[in-house]
Amino acid sequence: MSVLLGLLIALALVLAITQYLKILRVARRLPPGPTPLPVIGTLWQMRFDFSNETLITLAKRHGNVFTLWLGQIPIIILNGFEAVKEGLTAHPENMSGRPTSPFFEKLGKRKGIIFASGNVWKQHRRIGMLGLRFLSQGKSHLEHQIQEEALHLIEIFDSTKGQPMEPSFHIVCAVSNVICALLFGYRFSKENETFRQLIKCAEFILQIGGSIWQIVYDTFPWIMSHLPGRHQRAFACYDFSISFAMKEIRSREKRRTLDDPQNFIDFYLGHMAKSKDDPTSTLDESNLAYSIFDFFIAGSETTSTTLHWAFLYMVAYPDIQAKVQKELDDILGSSSRLISCSDRRNLPYTNAVIHEIQRYANIVLIGGPRQCMKDTTVLGFPIQKGIIVIPNISSALLDPKEWETPECYNPGHFLDQKGNFINREAFIPFSMGQRACLGENLARMELFLLFANLVRRFRFQLPEGVSEVNTKYVKGLTLQPPPQLLCALPR
Repeated sequence: MSVLLGLLIALALVLAITQYLKILRVARRLPPGPTPLPVIGTLWQMRFDFSNETLITLAKRHGNVFTLWLGQIPIIILNGFEAVKEGLTAHPENMSGRPTSPFFEKLGKRKGIIFASGNVWKQHRRIGMLGLRFLSQGKSHLEHQIQEEALHLIEIFDSTKGQPMEPSFHIVCAVSNVICALLFGYRFSKENETFRQLIKCAEFILQIGGSIWQIVYDTFPWIMSHLPGRHQRAFACYDFSISFAMKEIRSREKRRTLDDPQNFIDFYLGHMAKSKDDPTSTLDESNLAYSIFDFFIAGSETTSTTLHWAFLYMVAYPDIQAKVQKELDDILGSSSRLISCSDRRNLPYTNAVIHEIQRYANIVLIGGPRQCMKDTTVLGFPIQKGIIVIPNISSALLDPKEWETPECYNPGHFLDQKGNFINREAFIPFSMGQRACLGENLARMELFLLFANLVRRFRFQLPEGVSEVNTKYVKGLTLQPPPQLLCALPR
C-alpha cells in the first residue's frame, strides 16, 4: 500500500512539474509579467487582489502590456489609455470575444449579451441596440420618464426634512425603474418585494464578481462547485432573476402586442417571430431572459452607484457643490420646472462635475474581459487567438499622460480656459470598441437629469457631529461607496 501511495505521489509530482514547464514555455511567447507559480499562477504576486491598484503597480514593473496567470490560464492586461485604445479600437473585431471563465459561464450560460460570444452576441447586441433606439424614439418620452423618477426622489428626500438618511436604496430604485419601464413597460413600487429581491440579487452578484470567491472558483472550479459559500448564493440570485424574466416573457406573449411593441420584451418577441424560419437565428426565450437581466444589472447598478458617489463628492467638496448650485440658479432662475436635457449645453460646469465624478470615482473594478478572436498585436506585442485580454479602464481614467491631476477630483479636466465644456478622448468609463456599453446614451441622460434636479433642490451635507466623508470603496465587479448617512437640506 505504501509503495502504491509513493508511486501515486511521484506520478502527481511528475505531472505537476510537466505542466509547470509547459506553462513556462508558453509564457516565453507572451508579453512579460511576473513568473507564474505552480497551481496558483501569479495570484501570490497579485496578493490575490485583482484591482486597479494592483494592476497599475505591476505595470510599472512589467510595462503597459503584461501577462498574469490565473492558475494555468494566461491573461493579458492592457494598462494606460494608449494600450487600452489600441487593443480595443485598432482591430475591434479581434477583441470582440467574451472568455468562458468557469464562474461567469456558470452565471451567464454564454447567453444574452454580456456573457455571450459569436453569433449569439452579435445578434443580441444588434437587437439590443435596435430595441433601445426604437424605445427611445420620441426622446421626450424617455426624458419625461427620468424626470418622473427625479420627482419621486425629490419627494423622498424632502420627506426626511433634513434628517440623516442612507440614500443608496432610493437612488437604485429610481434608476432601476427607468430600465424596468423600458424592459417591461411599467415601474415598480419601492415596497414591491420582487423588485427589492431583484435589486438585492444584482447587488450581490456584483459584490461576488471580482472578489476572492470568484478568483478561487475560477482557479478550482471542480472543487468549488461542490462546496457551499457565497458563490453558490450568487448562482441562486442569477437563477431567481432569470426565472422572473421568464415569467414576464410568458405574460407578454399572452397579451400579443407584438405589432405595436410597448417595451423591449414586445420588441424582441416581434423580431423572434419574424426570424422563426431562419436557421441562423439565435433569438429565443432563454436568450431573451438573459438579455433582460443583462440590461437590468448593467442599467441599474452602474448608474445608481455613480449617482451615489456623486452625492458623496458633493458633501466632500462643498465648494464644488456651491458652484454647481450657483450655475443652476443663474441659468434657471426661480423657475420651478424640472431640468431637461436641453439645459445641458447651458450648464458646462454641472456637466464637467458629472464627468469628473465618472472619471475620478470610476465604478468599474478593471474592465470587462475580452477574448482575442484572431491573432493580433498591441503596442508591438503579439497576442494569439483565444487569449483572454483585460483592458484596465480605470488606468486610462487615471493615466498621468492624459490628465493634468489624475489623482485629484478636478472638474477643470473638462473645462477650457473660458469655462466651456470639453470632451476628452481618454474619458472612457463606458469602455471602447465593439463591446462598449450599449446603454451609454441612456446612462448619460439619467446622470445629468437626476443629479442636476436633486442638487438644485437640496444641499447635501454630513449629519451633525460627523466630520469626514468616507470615500473608501467596497470592492466587487463595481466599486461601491460604503454605507453612509447624509442629510439633504431643502434650499
